[in-house]
Amino acid sequence: MLTTEEDPSTRTDAPAPAKATPTLTPPKAPPTPGRCLALVALLSAALMALHAHLPNTALNLGSLFQTLLPWTGLAVPALLALAAVRRSKLAAIAVLAPALVWTTLFGPALTDTLTGTPTDKGTAATGHGLTVLSHNVDEANPDPAGTARALAGAKADVLALVELSKEATPVYERELATAYPHHAVLGGVGLWSRHRLTAVAEVEIMPWTRAMRATAATPEGPVAVYAAHLASVRVSGAGFTTGRRNEAARALASAVRAEPGPRVVVLGDFNGTYQDRALAPVTAQLRSAQREAGNGFGFTYPAGFPVVRIDDVLVKGMDPLASWTLPATGSDHRPVAARLRF
Repeated sequence: MLTTEEDPSTRTDAPAPAKATPTLTPPKAPPTPGRCLALVALLSAALMALHAHLPNTALNLGSLFQTLLPWTGLAVPALLALAAVRRSKLAAIAVLAPALVWTTLFGPALTDTLTGTPTDKGTAATGHGLTVLSHNVDEANPDPAGTARALAGAKADVLALVELSKEATPVYERELATAYPHHAVLGGVGLWSRHRLTAVAEVEIMPWTRAMRATAATPEGPVAVYAAHLASVRVSGAGFTTGRRNEAARALASAVRAEPGPRVVVLGDFNGTYQDRALAPVTAQLRSAQREAGNGFGFTYPAGFPVVRIDDVLVKGMDPLASWTLPATGSDHRPVAARLRF
């Protein structure tokens, strides 16, 4: 009888090999609220610091952000309050970043840089100086006579008024005639001056008259003075619509660039702030009197509660000594004025 030795590997009753126990990886903890706040703070700081590089390709959001740039500082106390609520030291430390960037950008505007005393900044320039005033008087202004008297009371040497209506223009001419023997009005813009005006001409920035220039014959020499009202902008579903304004700015910049004289003053409503890089063709050639010699932000619009400065005094070849915003008139804009030195 033949017997065979059974191969142990073929036995069905052999114990099965033990299965490997899987290693359990604990789930990642979600970011804490403190870390989220810290990231938001750092992002806010980056947006402030890099505002000049934000793209304008999508809805012109770069220009809109720059228009409202001073208000980004409100993020600092808001984030600091949230950090306190969350008791997060990390978030509180991170808030220092946007605070530092905002202070670097706007800290100088919060210090008093006026030259001279408050009592003389509203009087006519004497000696080697010129006081100028700009105001969007508002076509719907219910009291043009009162507005004209308020402007005359500021005793500036040169006034630039924009958004003049056909009905209100004679009122301004009558009320300002005594203080300003020289004036010129083209379309909806006008210049009034204590000094003789020559070389009055329209500056073609839009299909209808929205800008003009003249030469003021001051005792210290001629000054090219512009009154300009750039196209309006809108915030809508299509974004921040600035195309027509930007075209007008480029046309105005070309006219300023072609000025043969060394002294130029551009007054008016630019429907944009000095920080808005879309206005760079103009602002790259000129200095803002408010930025150099003003106190605070000098917001002008809307008059009841101003949140942006879209009215300005821009100069070349003259030094700003003081810049200030006047009280509200019957317009939806506030007037702005500056004292300049030759």
